[in-house]
Order: sequence, then C-alpha cells, then structure tokens
Amino acid sequence: MKRRELIAGLGGAAVAWPLAASAQQPAMPVIGFIDARSLDALADRLRGFRRGLKETGYVEGENVAIVYRFAENQIDRLPELAADLVRRKVDVIATAGDHVAPLAKAAATTTPIVFIVSQDPVRLGLVANLARPGGNVTGINFFSGELSAKRLGLLRELIPGATRVAVLVNPANAIATESTVTDAEAAARGLGLQMYVLKASTRGEIDAAFAMLLRERYDALLVGSDPFFSSRRVQLVNLTVRHATPAAFAQREFAEVGGLMSYASDIVDVWRQSGMYVGRVLEGAKPADLPVVQSAKFELVINAQTAGLFGLTVPPSLLSIADEVIE
Repeated sequence: MKRRELIAGLGGAAVAWPLAASAQQPAMPVIGFIDARSLDALADRLRGFRRGLKETGYVEGENVAIVYRFAENQIDRLPELAADLVRRKVDVIATAGDHVAPLAKAAATTTPIVFIVSQDPVRLGLVANLARPGGNVTGINFFSGELSAKRLGLLRELIPGATRVAVLVNPANAIATESTVTDAEAAARGLGLQMYVLKASTRGEIDAAFAMLLRERYDALLVGSDPFFSSRRVQLVNLTVRHATPAAFAQREFAEVGGLMSYASDIVDVWRQSGMYVGRVLEGAKPADLPVVQSAKFELVINAQTAGLFGLTVPPSLLSIADEVIE
C-alpha cells in the first residue's frame, strides 16, 4: 500500500509540475488601439500596422493581443473608450487622429502611448519636442495640412487656366483649418490665384458649400485634410464629379473612389511605422526616448478616368511624377 501510495504521489506531482510551470509563463502583452472611425474604414491601414508589429517580432494572436476600440465617428465616445483601455491596464495604447491622441494622453498619464497625427504634435500638446518627447507619449507625424501648397501647385499645373480656387475646411478642427488656410493662402499668392475659404462640418454644410462653389463659379477646389471629410469622401467625390469641379484631396482614398487627384503621405507606411514603434515599446523602449518620426514618403495619385470626364488632359510633367495613375 505504501509503495502504491508513493507511486500515486509521484504521479500527482508529475501532473502538478507542468501546471505550475504553465501558470508561471509570462502573460501575453496587450495593445489597446483606439480610433474615431470604424474597423471597415481602417482595414488597409491596420494591415500596415500589423506589418510593422511583425517587423519587430510581434504577431497578433500569437505573442501579442490587441484590444480594439472604435468610436464609429461618434467623437463624444472617445474619452470613455480611452478610459476603458486604461482600466484594462493594457501595456501600450496606439492611437490615430489629431483629436484622439490628446484624449488618450489625458486618460493615460502613465501608460505608454504611440500616436499617429497629421499636425505638429508639439502644438497639439502631445510632446515637449520632437527629438526628445518626454513623458509617456511619442509617435508618427505625417504631414497633411502643410502639404496644401503642394496640392495647390499640382492642381494649377493640371488646370493652368484656373484663376479662382476654393478651399474647403472643417471649422470644428481649428488647428488643421488654420494650417491649411495659411499654407494655401501663401501658395495662392505665389501662383497668382484668388482663394476663397468654404467651411463645412456636417453633411448638409458640405452640400451648402458646393452650392456656393457653383454660384461663385470657382475654377477648382482644394479639400483640406480632416477625418470628417475622409468619412464623407464618397459624398465629396460624387459632388465634384456631378458638377465637373476639378479637386485635389489630402488622401489617396479619394482618388480611389473617383476623385481627380490626391497628394499625401503614404498612409499605409505611416501606420507600419506606428506598428514598429509599438513593438519597440513592448520590447522595453521608453516613449520619452523615442523621437517623433516625421513622414518623408509621399505619393501623387491621379485618376485619369475622372480627368477624362472633366475634359482635362493630364500633362506629361504630372504623369512622369505620379506614383499611380488610375485608368
């Protein structure tokens, strides 16, 4: 009996040891991801983000978990979504959007944060300076409003006879509006263009802006960079096509759905860089010591089919520098 009891005891120990070892395995790190938009709107960008994570050795579902929080374009939900990630004690928070990052920073005073923003992160109050951010926040700054002058120049090259151009901005996004208008005004003066500012922050106001555009007979339209405009890109593109209004946009998605032209940072690459920074934080790097990355990869996309509908001939000078021409 004693021998059998000893064997049984050893057998029990043999089962218990692996269980104990398993219990001591380090927990899988968790990334909290928050965005004002929806999952469907970010599919391509999230693939870029996951690619960046993989480049630093992290694969979702294998050795890292991601908790997603989408506001579905309901901005007022963002503070609670950010607070929820903090309560869950995620290891790092990844954000995208000029409105989202400050809210995440307000909610998470110690949790590392990696942002993607289109405006100056120092001006947004996210970091002390670009080289040494300080605190618990760093990320990627992709230029958008600052590219308005370049977009206007490209638009003028496509429509050399233009003399009057309208710029559409969202007044609810004050920083982006100021950046876009200031940049575009300086460029318009240099190009000899008369510039007019149109404002819209709702679907109805977009329709009203286009009614004004038609009444005043502007020659072209520059659409400012703004998450709201991105969410309304189908409406905006349909209006430009319906009214044969040549327009330049701040994201390639506009050209992909029929917009005439876009010039912007390679946004998928921006999200890849964000994924890499999140991976570095998971490896132990401190946001305070990670310089803010400034995007240096830009792409010009021209929709030749839309140009044809407008009766425009894309000059060889533009075709030669275009990263993609949609036929």
